[in-house]
Amino acid sequence: MLRRLVAALAAIVLVAEAAVLVLVHIVLGRTTANQSMSIAGSDPDVMSKATYAMGAGMGAFLVLCAVIAAAGALRDRPPGRFARAVLIGAAATHAVLGILAVGLVGWAAFATLMLILALLVLVLTLYPAARPGGGRGEGEGADGGAGPVADTPPPPPYGELKPTSP
Repeated sequence: MLRRLVAALAAIVLVAEAAVLVLVHIVLGRTTANQSMSIAGSDPDVMSKATYAMGAGMGAFLVLCAVIAAAGALRDRPPGRFARAVLIGAAATHAVLGILAVGLVGWAAFATLMLILALLVLVLTLYPAARPGGGRGEGEGADGGAGPVADTPPPPPYGELKPTSP
């Protein structure tokens, strides 16, 4: 139940973050275009279009992460290999942006980014990783039934170790 709740909350927060970032990039792009701003002689039209593209790309990435989290909440299954890589990338991005936000924006932005990072990490860690042999959780064998965990080491090949006397 907790896994589904966290994944659903992460999906909602990621969609809201995507909407805010797209809106911020639209405002920045329009401001750049309206005031004909340029940095080091670069074309203002290229800068405003690049700002729009960056906002669309970031928004699409966050919506993809939200869809992955929502799918995990609906199915109550761990994300696949590609989905985990996408969520790990999003978590790493939020960690780096949180570090930068402290100095550039302030502690409120840092706290917000760390909250989203915590949700992403919880989505990744609350679900057990899928087993390559077909079993999905601890205590399950390759056939899905209860059996020995595949991660247990084999017994010593030469029997028990016995202490030696000097």
